Amino acid sequence: MNLRETLNEKGEALANGKVRYAAAEGVALITLTNAPANGYSYEMMRDLDEAVLRARFDTEVFVVVVAGEGEKFFCAGADISMLDSVTPAFKYAFCLHANETMLRLEHTPKLVIAALGGHCVGGGLEIAMSADLRYARRGSGKCGLPEVALGVLPGTGGTQRLARAVGASRAIELMADGATFDYDKAEALGLINGQVDAENEADFLDAILEKAQGYCPPQKAGMSVGLIKRAVQSGVDLPLESGLALEREMQQRLFCSEDAREGIAAFVGKRKAEFKGR
Repeated sequence: MNLRETLNEKGEALANGKVRYAAAEGVALITLTNAPANGYSYEMMRDLDEAVLRARFDTEVFVVVVAGEGEKFFCAGADISMLDSVTPAFKYAFCLHANETMLRLEHTPKLVIAALGGHCVGGGLEIAMSADLRYARRGSGKCGLPEVALGVLPGTGGTQRLARAVGASRAIELMADGATFDYDKAEALGLINGQVDAENEADFLDAILEKAQGYCPPQKAGMSVGLIKRAVQSGVDLPLESGLALEREMQQRLFCSEDAREGIAAFVGKRKAEFKGR
């Protein structure tokens, strides 16, 4: 049984039935399961929030993978019929909670990989952009932030994270045009880290989970990977002096770890380090 099969066997639907969670061998898999297009609602965000917290508190998890169920969609964005039926006050609270959930994902000191199999548009791309690394299944769909067609803007992090990913001018152009584009263009823009050639979603997820395990002990010092992520995500918008202070604090935590002692001893002893994530 490979890791994907193990995670599928262990998978548990969360309270609202919109997200499935499983963890094994250092990796937590969070799967969006809101058929037919994995569009997100308040209920899904509640489940996603719970899944992020589970992964955060699990000391045996070092990498989080976020995926969408099925071949066609990672996530098609917000459930528009839901937005059509609720009050403006509810919509505001919904956006605020989504912002908080994605910030929680972004600030959790564990590497987060978005596995983009199928279309990833609107709020789906906003979820993906809160991950640290993004990989797509080649030819599986399109991505973009087309909210302008609805008379609104990408309101759960899109305007801010897209600008940080591709630059302000290009981000404004893409969002004002409401452009959707394939993953080749997304890679050229630097919006995704790469693409995987896979015949189906199972093979794609196998490849992503193998990549995720490469960041886990014993191959990598998982705590080091997580704090590298935390130093960058929390420090990138700080003044340089404040960012350096944050970096020093993260480094001191690592200097006190078993893995740092092991890594340094292995280097001096000219042997391969065996990390434990502690």
